[in-house]
Amino acid sequence: MSQNAIQELSRQALLLRMEYEAEKEAYHQQTQSMGIPRKVKRGMCWYPVRCGQSYYNSLNQLVIEIYRTQDHDIEHSFEFGKPVCFFSWKRGDEKVTFLPHNATVSYVDEDRMVVALPQGKGLVDITSAENLGVQLYFDETSYRLMFEALNKVINADKGRLCELRDIFHGTARPQKYMFNPLSFPWLNKTQEEAVNQVLWAKDVAIVHGPPGTGKTTTLVEAIYETLRRESQVLVCAQSNMAVDWISEKLVDHGISVLRVGNPTRVNDKMLSFTYERKFENHPDYPLLWSIRKAIRDLKGKKEKGEKVHKKINNLKDRATELEISISQSLFDEARVVACTLTGSANKVMNGKKFSTLFIDEAAQALEAACWIAIRKAGRVIFAGDHQQLPPTIKCYEAAKGGLDKTLMQQIAETKPECVTLLKVQYRMNEAIMRFSSDWFYQGLVQSDPGVHHRSILDLDHPIVWINTEGMDCNEEFIGENFGRINKPEAELSLLHIKDYLNKIGKERVLTEHIDIGLISPYKAQVQYLKQMIRKDRFFHPFRHLITVNTVDGFQGQERDIIIISLVRANENGEIGFLRDLRRMNVAITRARMKLIILGDASTLAHHPFYRKLFEYIKSTNKA
Repeated sequence: MSQNAIQELSRQALLLRMEYEAEKEAYHQQTQSMGIPRKVKRGMCWYPVRCGQSYYNSLNQLVIEIYRTQDHDIEHSFEFGKPVCFFSWKRGDEKVTFLPHNATVSYVDEDRMVVALPQGKGLVDITSAENLGVQLYFDETSYRLMFEALNKVINADKGRLCELRDIFHGTARPQKYMFNPLSFPWLNKTQEEAVNQVLWAKDVAIVHGPPGTGKTTTLVEAIYETLRRESQVLVCAQSNMAVDWISEKLVDHGISVLRVGNPTRVNDKMLSFTYERKFENHPDYPLLWSIRKAIRDLKGKKEKGEKVHKKINNLKDRATELEISISQSLFDEARVVACTLTGSANKVMNGKKFSTLFIDEAAQALEAACWIAIRKAGRVIFAGDHQQLPPTIKCYEAAKGGLDKTLMQQIAETKPECVTLLKVQYRMNEAIMRFSSDWFYQGLVQSDPGVHHRSILDLDHPIVWINTEGMDCNEEFIGENFGRINKPEAELSLLHIKDYLNKIGKERVLTEHIDIGLISPYKAQVQYLKQMIRKDRFFHPFRHLITVNTVDGFQGQERDIIIISLVRANENGEIGFLRDLRRMNVAITRARMKLIILGDASTLAHHPFYRKLFEYIKSTNKA
């Protein structure tokens, strides 16, 4: 038993406790001090809302539909499984009255949410409340699951969990099967190697996929090949969106997927392979529904003698048998079970074990969250890139102490023989890709010849830096959590987009669907850019082609043209969280053919990364 592994995991538990306390404290402060309009703007609250119908869903939970009636264009943070609370508030009033009922999101899209009421309580209070709103509640559940998982791993003294712990954190070396490599002519050399490494791994393998290198393609192939040897695998990711993305690709590959949890990409294709939809479509479901209705009718009767109680208990036993039987048949039919890491603790997953667990976007997942799913697995395949977005951590001390170091990164550093780096990228013009490859990947990532010279205009510079130094583009500070804004820089960004779109020509942009992404690390800048685009008639014909978002919102995405507004401009060279270079790696690698960066070089060049990037762009434009 490795003492080092246990010490390291105990340290993780302490850091996680710090994060938990910090987030809980921040939530309570926000609840008390932040006004409703500001919460709405930040996407953590809908107000006012309208109640729709209430009903029992396929999992026998009492649910109610909630509709957002205003601010439809604000992106919200509500997600499947997140807790919410209701309140009543009248504009102009200082006091917000919170209803004493919490609920859980069971389904959400842009403007409609279905929430499950625990033990069916609170329906009358919610539907009769005036000036109703709903906001995110502090999420105790995911922390509880993470603490439980860490505890289990720390205390494991035998079995597979104990072995994996000592391989991942101790001195035990990962083992491999030995057989001849398989050939996959449709993959490139490093993708083929990655799939073979996955098949050879007895304990762990890592597919390290820099931007544009076909990580998802490789992972889908690895899952497909694994399923030729195993009857079923578990596929997880940190976010619902990442789970949906890989699930969709697997379905396109002809693999039967059972999606546990609420898909965020809400369309019929996604819904059709969710657990709830499949449960409802099962031939035995109508019988189960009628038994549940009979139970509710009997419970509603005023006179309840022993006979009625006995009947209710008999019906409950029959309903439980049917639920277990339907659930079992759904899992038996599925080759892939897909869910978030915390979703792997869903009660429908109780008692399920898998030979192989695939964790996609593993570099964005807290280690403790990974262990929730690893408890169900015999071996683990990580896929992601620890040079891109890290996990989101609110407590600075916890991040500094190492909470932001993921399990994938830990294994990549201590067991490099498990890692396969994908080395050919298919997204970007060579000039856009080169700086990222040199700075983050030791120059090992190369461009496929098909994209090497891709561009929109002939003799164009694929990457430019508009230096706002001396242009009166000054940053402003607008509130503790909302960060910074630079309005003149935002306006300049839009001028440069207009100029570039005019050069291409409106007809060509629309005919060829040339798409544009505006990225800023700061939420306030993103909101301001969105407002300006909405108001400016020039952009109306192009609105469907333009996306404005934070760096985090662009993870995993790409556009033909990317404009980055860096915002920071001050005399002290302070750049705040622009120091997180992994975020900048994501930002500068979203563009296929044209990358325009706006920023005050004198401020940013205090940091060696930005100084080097500025010099690199200047040198490419001389050529």
